[in-house]
Amino acid sequence: MARFTTSDGLSLYYTDAGEGPAVLCLAGLTRNSADFSFLAPHLTGYRMICMDYRGRGQSDNAPDFMSYNILHEGHDAIELLDHLRLDRVTLIGTSRGGLIAMALAHGHPGRLVGVVLNDIGPEVADEGIARIMDYVGRTPDLPDLDAAAGALAHVNALAFHGVPLARWRAQAEFMFHETPGRGLGLRYDPKLRDALVGQAGAGEAPELWQMFDALRDIPTAVIRGENSDLLSVETLAAMKARNPDLITTTVPNRGHVPFLDEPEALSAIRTVLGRAQ
Repeated sequence: MARFTTSDGLSLYYTDAGEGPAVLCLAGLTRNSADFSFLAPHLTGYRMICMDYRGRGQSDNAPDFMSYNILHEGHDAIELLDHLRLDRVTLIGTSRGGLIAMALAHGHPGRLVGVVLNDIGPEVADEGIARIMDYVGRTPDLPDLDAAAGALAHVNALAFHGVPLARWRAQAEFMFHETPGRGLGLRYDPKLRDALVGQAGAGEAPELWQMFDALRDIPTAVIRGENSDLLSVETLAAMKARNPDLITTTVPNRGHVPFLDEPEALSAIRTVLGRAQ
């Protein structure tokens, strides 16, 4: 566990464990480095680095919430690699992290030897966006982490059939913290919502298909949750059509996003790691 300082003065948190080829793990929009806890036991023989974005987890909040965007967060990731003196890594990106991976493939292709996109592509389904905007920046009205685990299990019962309550309890602790007498708190800056609204209003979204095309010469896998409401079957097929070498897999009984310790997810990750040079 360590910290580094970005060029605009923020202290960002990261973990750095293991030995071997470097793997940089980037989490989802409101998530943090703890999300890769389920994957970690399966990456023996690799150096696993997980970064908390600005405004998430144990990293500093940004004075300017509009810097919560994939280009700025991608720049932070490059600065972390420079801080660690790592020229090239395999990048495993969950949701938001996958968008950042595409941005880095476009702007810094020489830094990536392999990429895994966890339930994300160049197009995101409206249904998934609506679900995200329904919760982002809002503290759940729940008394404690046990209640949060029950709520997660209930809300995700159909998309994540068969996931035990203990897994949701662990996930709840990754996402929230208990505040004595005040219930739960978010593990990210609530102004992230303001950033999303402001960026949508500005109408200046990056050209994600162009960024995805930059992955063509980099070993890449896409993991899709069978019940995902963010990465559609049609978008995954279009990605495969544009990049025939793309490794694709679907994880049954998973929505957005797979935990990455499922056999299908691990197989895709190991294939990319095997091809990365």
